Amino acid sequence: MLEELKKKVCEANLALVRHGLVTLTWGNASAIDREKGLVVIKPSGVAYSSMTPEDMVAVDLNGNVVEGRYRPSSDTPTHLVLYRAFSSVGGIVHTHSTYATAWAQAARAIPNLGTTHADTFHTDVPLADEISDDRIRAAYEEATGDTIVETFRRLKIDPEETPAALAVHHGPFTWGRTAEKAVENAVVLEEVAKMAAITVALNPSAQMNSALVEKHYSRKHGPNAYYGQRG
Repeated sequence: MLEELKKKVCEANLALVRHGLVTLTWGNASAIDREKGLVVIKPSGVAYSSMTPEDMVAVDLNGNVVEGRYRPSSDTPTHLVLYRAFSSVGGIVHTHSTYATAWAQAARAIPNLGTTHADTFHTDVPLADEISDDRIRAAYEEATGDTIVETFRRLKIDPEETPAALAVHHGPFTWGRTAEKAVENAVVLEEVAKMAAITVALNPSAQMNSALVEKHYSRKHGPNAYYGQRG
């Protein structure tokens, strides 16, 4: 069951290593089969160097293991919250990539300061709200997902238009219609986080014209997009 999805999820996890986004076992990728209501995710603490599709773990949307010999990633409850809340999401990635994590640890959103950012993320990459002590003690990973969802709703950000968030003091989550797209968004996120850190160091008051944000986002997304090749 889910053999093809397991292959895709395993490849997504290995792609994080190739892109330099994970150290040791610090990261995970998942994907969902919406028809079956099942999520495939990386097993907890298993080394990337020995990982195979057969190692992937399938869980239902309540977190019950349906298939797999390992425990699923400890971040599984966060992924499940996002899948339940964001119906268009097909794949999710979490890393501790250096620059994006630095912004999360500094408790700062990643500002939209240039066209590279605006090409992929329509808004600042938001910082999720702080998690209360009680929620941390009761169900930390689930609360991490809840605060991301709550922050997007409070800020009225479309998760399809800005497919990323920073879990405060923790690190980045990205998503997309597929696990492969979620990986791509994680790669872009780390690059724009690095650019933003350097930009703010050079010019703490840097800002970008909103018309330029709209132009660069809309030329790659939406009905009037013209970046790339048709079809």
